[in-house]
Amino acid sequence: MSHKLKIAGWIAVGAVAGALTTVQLQAVARNTLAPLPLEELQQLAAVFGMVKSDYVEPVDEKKLISEAISGMVASLDPHSQYFDKKSFKEFREGTSGRFVGVGIEITMEDGLVKVVSPIEDSPAYRAGLKSGDLITKIDDTPVKGLTINEAVKLMRGEPRTKVLLTILRKDEDRTFPVTITREEIKTQSVKSRGIEPGYAWIRVSQFQERTTEDFARKLEELAKADPKLKGLVLDLRNDPGGLLDAAVALSAVFLPENVTVVSTNGQLADSKFTYKATPQHYLRRGGSDPVKRLTEATNGLYKRIPLVVLVNEGSASASEIVAGALQDHKRATIMGSQTFGKGSVQTVRPLGPDTGLKLTTARYYTPSGNSIQAKGIVPDVMVDETPEGNLFAALRTREADLQKHLVNGPEGKGDQPMTDAQRAAEQQRDQEREAARKRLEEEAKKNPNQRLVPEFGSEKDFQLQQALNQLKGQPVVVSKTLSVRTEAKKDN
Repeated sequence: MSHKLKIAGWIAVGAVAGALTTVQLQAVARNTLAPLPLEELQQLAAVFGMVKSDYVEPVDEKKLISEAISGMVASLDPHSQYFDKKSFKEFREGTSGRFVGVGIEITMEDGLVKVVSPIEDSPAYRAGLKSGDLITKIDDTPVKGLTINEAVKLMRGEPRTKVLLTILRKDEDRTFPVTITREEIKTQSVKSRGIEPGYAWIRVSQFQERTTEDFARKLEELAKADPKLKGLVLDLRNDPGGLLDAAVALSAVFLPENVTVVSTNGQLADSKFTYKATPQHYLRRGGSDPVKRLTEATNGLYKRIPLVVLVNEGSASASEIVAGALQDHKRATIMGSQTFGKGSVQTVRPLGPDTGLKLTTARYYTPSGNSIQAKGIVPDVMVDETPEGNLFAALRTREADLQKHLVNGPEGKGDQPMTDAQRAAEQQRDQEREAARKRLEEEAKKNPNQRLVPEFGSEKDFQLQQALNQLKGQPVVVSKTLSVRTEAKKDN
């Protein structure tokens, strides 16, 4: 690319309620550093020496230093992170959409790992794992008490190594072991289907290296399957984000060439940049242009076709960039609920061959100049996730709920005392979360093997049906309970 600010080929792996992935930039380091605080550094060295000599048992010096770096970076905000050798490897795997594991989509249920679905042609798929299976042990480790990330780490490993899963299959009332050989899994971040003649649905679950190519190919297939296509639903619900270049490219599919998609601003000169819907701002060096190919193949269909974008509390980062750009340019109707609100930019810098640093270096802004940090994208039309309302949305964490989150304003960080109004709003949200938690437990007991919220893109997907009504000019069932969170939470 011609501009100094290169688009990095990485995303951050790791989530709070599935929503903490990162838009990243590759920036150059500053040429000058401020004078180091010598007294504080001497204290750090003194503490290191005391721990090494006086602690009850010997300590690993390298581990001490690594933990000190990790703690320093983690104290900044929820998205800055120090990568040790293992976490750096996992980070890079998540970027490419490829990882070594057994090949299952999972969630947690009653403290156990529940199989949502095996990935087609994966080792788990070939071993006969089914949706609804519960994993009670991974090798010799009981799953009860583990977080979902800890369980994932145990199931991943090196290619051609084996992992023993103990499976509880409730509908057959039996428990049995399954030995699975790990292999490289390629995830699919784009799904699509025709809803009915003239209307189609396309979903992006994460912005990965292959997302732009897959997205263009799926849209081309939809246009060929239905030459009279007259409306499209772009589904970004629960999309935690990912690569900035993919977000710019997907926006460029629908926008006029060279209009602003997103801008960034931070301390570094190279963090101040405006990204436009133009190939030099989303193409990687030497790559072909799938956006141009799609536009030519469909005679510009997707530049003019009516468009609805579905979002929810789990839509974050790169997905918010796309929704914000399409909303500001009045290219699409945004429907659903207020998004996660992650409007910060992370730079990933290698510290060596196996370690790295992910550091928040800028905020990003929609084309109209609005920062969505700790606020999110507010839909044009608020729509509940089911006809009965947003049953479990209160359980989803948003950026404004995270400690040490950045806020907009002179203070810059969410570390100021809450006002009475903010405190009352927080108490109300706590009450809503508790009510949703109890409702979730009750519904899970009534329907132990059923989805409590319909699958995205299915015939029972209430929000998708409302999006279809919007495209057809028919009445839409607007939410009577959803409200806009305009204030970022401040931590005491």
